Amino acid sequence: MIASESIRGRANYERGWLKKLALLHIDANIYRILEIREYTQETVRKIFNNAVTAYVNRNMTMGITMTEKKRVLSRAAYRIEGQPMFKVLEKVQKLEQQGEHIIHFEIGDPDFKTPDHIIEAAYSSMKNGETHYTNSMGLFDFREVVSEATAFSRGFSPSIDQVLVTPGANIIIYLAVKCLVNPGEEVIIPDPGFPTYYSVLKLCGVSAVRVPLREENKFRMNPDDIKNAITPKTRLIIINSPNNPTGSVMTSEEMNEIYRIAEKNGIYLLSDEIYSRMIYEEDAKFHSPSNGDFCKKLTIVANGFSKAFAMTGWRLGVAIGPEDVIEKMGLLVQTLVSCTPPFIQRAGIAAIKGDQAEIRNMMEIYKKRRDVIVDGLNSIPGISCLRSGGAFYVFPNITKTGMSSEEFANYILDEAKVAILPGTNFGNYGEGYVRLTYATGVENIKIGIERIRNAVEKL
Repeated sequence: MIASESIRGRANYERGWLKKLALLHIDANIYRILEIREYTQETVRKIFNNAVTAYVNRNMTMGITMTEKKRVLSRAAYRIEGQPMFKVLEKVQKLEQQGEHIIHFEIGDPDFKTPDHIIEAAYSSMKNGETHYTNSMGLFDFREVVSEATAFSRGFSPSIDQVLVTPGANIIIYLAVKCLVNPGEEVIIPDPGFPTYYSVLKLCGVSAVRVPLREENKFRMNPDDIKNAITPKTRLIIINSPNNPTGSVMTSEEMNEIYRIAEKNGIYLLSDEIYSRMIYEEDAKFHSPSNGDFCKKLTIVANGFSKAFAMTGWRLGVAIGPEDVIEKMGLLVQTLVSCTPPFIQRAGIAAIKGDQAEIRNMMEIYKKRRDVIVDGLNSIPGISCLRSGGAFYVFPNITKTGMSSEEFANYILDEAKVAILPGTNFGNYGEGYVRLTYATGVENIKIGIERIRNAVEKL
């Protein structure tokens, strides 16, 4: 490599050539120039001319002229990452196309059919002509039902103007961040946590401040860790209970303390409560920070119908928050997607007001599945697993196998034909763990556990 003094000595001359090369996006040729120890102007000119010739020949074959600008995506586009579990699913599907029988523990999609009364409500709505645009905030009837349900489940009735209907709960994360946080500011998030948190923050140019969820604290978010993570740039804290990927459930004391911390520092709270109905211990209850301010000042609740009602494909979410925040989030919904289909909202009304017996039965089945998968994992040498309190995930510790999370997940897929996710898909503190979902039947769980056992015994 030529000395930096030599580069500076020829700065004016080189700047022109390097700029020309950069405009052609020929980085390799720039490096070639810098690697020449004894070079002349003729050498540089020759490299440039050769590069131009190659560039023209390459692009003319594609029908592109030199006068056209090179196609470049936005900086934001290059920050889009998506969710890593779908990359695993793609690999799994390729194996299945080759005839392999794969046990699916990777994707959190309930294997239950959406209850009939919910389907019938949507069908009836469509037959009655509710297939057109509707209020971007959501149907008045639906928001009123959500308010009534919130009074029953959380002890307060938000006003209709505090309720926003969205196409799925996932988008609420983006809406909240976009409306509350400026580029360069900070958001505190759980680690391990739902990958969309990281993806949205990165897309929006916002810094993610990760708070570790430790196994010794049963993977619950520690209020002291949140307090220590706050800086003058902190604008939002995201919490998730029951948690994905660990299944942990926060206590009322922890939730109340987190709200007090947020209130003291004037920081918004986004509470991801998509699994709020999926808690399996009789002595455990769901707790929401929204009880601190009834979603009137700082708290935004993100909820939806995908998990508890087996409606992942319906895409129906609900946000509850301060009226001024919800108003702006609603305008963003209007800008991006216009509205949530009215017949989907009618299905939501049926889900809330209809017979809950089928939903309760699903929860009982999930609890049995959880016990089967936890007991099975704990019977495998080298693996230990806490009994998750909610959602439909377990997050076993695999450090004694001597493999990293990524290595173990790949090994189990290749050797046992069981699809699981490395803990690092959910953040840096997921190293040493893997995530399994029990959104599949007991027989599948037993087969999968036995396959994992056989694979681990070969290590």
